[in-house]
Amino acid sequence: LPPQFSGLLGTVYRRGNLSFTRDGNSLLSPVGNRISLFDLKNNKCETLPLATRLNIVCVGLSPDGSLAILIDEEGAALLVSLIGKCVIHQFYFHKPVHSVSFSPDGKKFVVTKDNLAYLYHAPGKKREFNAFVLDKTYYGPYDETTCIDWTDDSKCFAVGSKDMSTWVFGAERWENLIYYSLGGHKDVIVACFFEENSLDLYTISQDAALCVWQCDTELDGLKPMPPKDAAKEKKAVEDEDEELLEEPKGEEIHGKADPSEQETRNKVKYSRVAKYFFNKEGDFNNLTAAAYHKKTHLLVTGFASGIFHLHELPDFNLIHSLSISDQRIASISINCTGDWIAFGCSGLGQLLVWEWQSESYVLKQQGHFNSMVSLAYSPDGQYIVTGGEDGKVKVWNTSSSFCFVTFTEHNSGVTAVTFTSTGYVVLSASLDGTVRAFDLHRYRNFRTFTSPRPSQFSCLAVDSSGEIVAAGSQDSFEIFIWSMQSGRLLDVLAGHEGPISSLSFNPMKCVLASASWDKTVKLWDMLDSWRTKETLIMNSDVLVVAFRPDGKELAVAALNGQITFWDHENAVQTGSIEGRHDLQMGRKELDKITAKQAAKGKSFTTLCYSADGQSILAGGLSKFVCIYNVKEQILMKKFEISCNYSLDAMEEYLDRRKMTEFGSMALIDEGGGGDEGVAIPLPGVKRGDMSYRHFKPEIRVTCVRFCPTGRSWAATTTEGLLLYSLDSGLIFDPFELDVDVTPSNIHKTLSQREYTVAIVMAFKLNEKKLIQEVIEAVPSSEVDVVCSSLPDLYVEKLLEFLASAFETSCHLEFYLIWAHKLLMLHGQKLKTRSVKLLPVIQFLQKSIQRHFEDVSKLCEWNIYNIKYALAISQQRGMKRPAEETPGDEDELDSDSDYLM
Repeated sequence: LPPQFSGLLGTVYRRGNLSFTRDGNSLLSPVGNRISLFDLKNNKCETLPLATRLNIVCVGLSPDGSLAILIDEEGAALLVSLIGKCVIHQFYFHKPVHSVSFSPDGKKFVVTKDNLAYLYHAPGKKREFNAFVLDKTYYGPYDETTCIDWTDDSKCFAVGSKDMSTWVFGAERWENLIYYSLGGHKDVIVACFFEENSLDLYTISQDAALCVWQCDTELDGLKPMPPKDAAKEKKAVEDEDEELLEEPKGEEIHGKADPSEQETRNKVKYSRVAKYFFNKEGDFNNLTAAAYHKKTHLLVTGFASGIFHLHELPDFNLIHSLSISDQRIASISINCTGDWIAFGCSGLGQLLVWEWQSESYVLKQQGHFNSMVSLAYSPDGQYIVTGGEDGKVKVWNTSSSFCFVTFTEHNSGVTAVTFTSTGYVVLSASLDGTVRAFDLHRYRNFRTFTSPRPSQFSCLAVDSSGEIVAAGSQDSFEIFIWSMQSGRLLDVLAGHEGPISSLSFNPMKCVLASASWDKTVKLWDMLDSWRTKETLIMNSDVLVVAFRPDGKELAVAALNGQITFWDHENAVQTGSIEGRHDLQMGRKELDKITAKQAAKGKSFTTLCYSADGQSILAGGLSKFVCIYNVKEQILMKKFEISCNYSLDAMEEYLDRRKMTEFGSMALIDEGGGGDEGVAIPLPGVKRGDMSYRHFKPEIRVTCVRFCPTGRSWAATTTEGLLLYSLDSGLIFDPFELDVDVTPSNIHKTLSQREYTVAIVMAFKLNEKKLIQEVIEAVPSSEVDVVCSSLPDLYVEKLLEFLASAFETSCHLEFYLIWAHKLLMLHGQKLKTRSVKLLPVIQFLQKSIQRHFEDVSKLCEWNIYNIKYALAISQQRGMKRPAEETPGDEDELDSDSDYLM
């Protein structure tokens, strides 16, 4: 069964609005064309397994927190269930949408596009054929609409516009409020907010001005429109039937900016009672985002300079003024209690959650500023390290999906990263001419390796002992070897006649394979005075080289699109895969040749063996990652890593909708350059010219790696760090199933205390909950007997189950007994199949290690507390007179209560 998409790391926010869930403990963040859910209480992040066609620009969350509407750049919407994490309905708004907002009662939602506001009936609890039914269309603003806010009782809503006006509309037909237009600003309206249980309104414009509007009517004072005449209503229905072919517009409400005196008689009136300015003398007066918490009267405003203000309304008292970065704040959201404020910066891809009362971060995450280039798994599969073109090295936790440490010592792009075999040291190579070693205990750069003459390092490898560090140079064609212990340069390996593109150490021997653009792969014996052991001649420039986990085979990818397999001991080629057609790259907007022609020069740029060595993953300048069977040399599966058409080179053919009589609209938009007014990119340029107005990053896979546990693999792409896992999907996958193997028969066997038979039957049915039930029904005293009588085939399956059960179960001791007995009784037999079983053992080790770390921290804290209590009591005992007084006893009790 192929792995399923399980998560997106490395990118936390791109653009669009942030939304807190109803309980205020989780945050929804749009990441490109996907949506991530950050659980702030349990410190976990999850990317929902669904995606829009283009980047998401706005998210609407229902008041009960069960539904979300995701709208992309072109106005295509997905109605998503946050409970089932699936798409319920798709809808197309035909034009870009600026904002979407559900009413507080959850019955309606408003969508703004162009200069119109559309009121829709919200999807209800019943199953509906059409979940988006248009109720009313509101006309009023002259320019594009920007923001929406609802009154608490869902009777009215306000819409802000780029024409510097704010409009208040009735969601139902009120006699004394159909529409109302508010002016008073000199710039684009960024946000508008109703006061709690009131029609009073705050409007905020881009030039950092706040207007306070007072209404002469309370919400209870809105009068319903008298019922219409039955005859007129019948005629209206007949007219509607005649116009069925037209697009349904619902009821239309046309607002006027300057209505006559007769029209405003006996209607709701607004008056401006105050106008405030945020930065009277500052230069940073470009206000970009705002949020308001009605219960606590807290207003949060963000600026283009990265500064944010906290004010208390309606008196406009400043509480805080702080800066989070020098980049524009794109989105702000406040949770239901008003304690946490979320900020999104699209320029840096930064997401912060700030607890303003304690002035501390709840969450502070930022991805790589430019694209990621390299990744590596830790030996136990718990952590992933990534290196980016921004010169940063980041370490991510695979279970929580959060980055917990960032190293910024490099001055230029990081080209390669790796872990040592212990898992506590991270190594990174960079174009700044250094290889750095980072300690994951103290989070510091403890070694810096350099070459005698400055060189740009393009690749990196470390041997299985963690003692020898090798890095290949891009400009001097040499390989530098250092000692990890002393930090000294041991040797410089010369012999290649082109830039070194890849290095790989044999996991079982101290042999280094180096690939170069000179069409050779050289094997160097590190123990035999650094001599070249063998040179393998290729047909084309070599881009990447990788050893099989058992060290008996070498895979090489070349510029001609071929992957070749070598028995490096005898320098014999054992097989090859022609992979150019499988890469299936797309056509870029600026390309003058077709994708089929361009594919002739494309190849795989990254390779990785699976944990068992039977398959190989390959990726390159394409949206596909291919997985091949090494023995059969056939393509097993192609993973499409992205369906986001906001990225370049996604489509095989040019989009005819973007073609005009003058050529592609993309070329016209670029403008300038070339003889024909067409900008032709330089050969080999990966990112295009970022100075253009219209810039689309190109989709590509820069690195793929398999997890040592064999349960998942990861790829660094233009979108971020994508994880694919076997554990994410709930799939019925029986094993050697018989007719007699049923849940009722398993329960019957279990009641007869035939535990071994019951376990074997449960594994045949292969349902996780049933296996767990059977194993937990075995008394701990019987575990020894059951383990000794278990067939060899099921020992491996049981170890795999124990490893996955450790991650969620609270029965630690019980499962540890099982693991201990299995390994003690079957250890010798398992050793003979160690290569095949290594991923399972590492998976088990990863699960136990995580619990060990958690429990050891708790134990250390308890030991410290007990020592502290003893020291306090001894001090008291020395000072205390021979006969204790009751007062002292009470004092000690109060101390012990405090410690508890």
